Amino acid sequence: MTTSSRVCSQLAIPALVAAALVATTHSQTNREASVPKPTLPNPYRLVPNWPTLPASMKGPNDTKWGEVIRVHVAPNGNIWVFHRCFNDKPQGDATCLNRGEANPPILEFNPAGRLLRSFGVGLFAHPHGFTVDKDGNIWTTDSNNEETILGMPAKNPQGVMMGQTVFKISPEGKVLMTIGTPGMGGSGPYLFDRPTGVAIGANGDIFVSDGHSRNKSNNARIMKFSKDGKFIKAWGHMGSEPGDFREPHDLYVGGSKGWVYVADRQNNRVQVFDQDGNFVAAWKQFGQPSAVYVDKNDNIYVGATYEAVAPGQTALRPTAGPNDRAIVIGNAISGELKYLIPDPGDLTRMTDTGTSASGIAVDDQGNLYAADVGFNNLRKYSRMR
Repeated sequence: MTTSSRVCSQLAIPALVAAALVATTHSQTNREASVPKPTLPNPYRLVPNWPTLPASMKGPNDTKWGEVIRVHVAPNGNIWVFHRCFNDKPQGDATCLNRGEANPPILEFNPAGRLLRSFGVGLFAHPHGFTVDKDGNIWTTDSNNEETILGMPAKNPQGVMMGQTVFKISPEGKVLMTIGTPGMGGSGPYLFDRPTGVAIGANGDIFVSDGHSRNKSNNARIMKFSKDGKFIKAWGHMGSEPGDFREPHDLYVGGSKGWVYVADRQNNRVQVFDQDGNFVAAWKQFGQPSAVYVDKNDNIYVGATYEAVAPGQTALRPTAGPNDRAIVIGNAISGELKYLIPDPGDLTRMTDTGTSASGIAVDDQGNLYAADVGFNNLRKYSRMR
């Protein structure tokens, strides 16, 4: 049996009234950002008109993109994009169902922004997690947990339910490994419930953040597998203690320490662990994080919101100010903040969840790429010297 097949198969009333009043007052007066938005320099410049898309690839209402969820740079310098098939329905949760051959979810661009290839039609219902390993292979998660979306069955051309899986895919588009059982959610060692992110360690170990908000299994954990897909361990539960999570929305493994960085979104913190799951740090200074990335120089990049958000919730409405969301850059060892790139759009009009930088990557030249779910865009920034 192949690895892919084996992995797949597996008080008095007055007191109560008083307490309720206190709770109500508390919830109303504590709708504050976890930390103030920092004032930091911005040494980055937005690169206009990047990338170039074929005329046949177009987002809704003649916009350039639909929801772009992740971006990563391959070892050869090319930029890979994971997006929701030039679609924005349902808003903030767009689907790839029935989008056709002209709307592939995986795209590869060269540094100049020219499209090199695309594939993945029929593989995903709800693209979410994404990375590229040292060999150039692509890793994805599909966080769909619905049997139907917009009245359409969430099935692939073979009639199999899509979602709840991690795929390893070759640069040519061939599925090399599947972890999880398509369409089946759960809390077992080979089951996910709305997996949000995937990252690969230097030795090939596979790390998965599992438990997008509102999943039926109440999952909120990090799972670790060997390079051939064998379950090693899991850590974290639903909660706010160190090592627990409320919506682990993204993760990255890297930097000089090889630490595991987790965007623990509804706890308004980035948590840091070693690769055995031992707690290292929890950082609140990055606001409410949706994306996390660490470069080879130990810089950490976080897609964050500093909007007022009640504890245990994700930002689900337009922001109070036009630039309450940003990419925040700091030191990946100490957590010290360095820079802040404000979102370029007027986010008072935005209705999507979290930050509009839901995926971040940096190339060897220091250029920064942001997958923009909120404004349906893919952004490139150059570093001003």
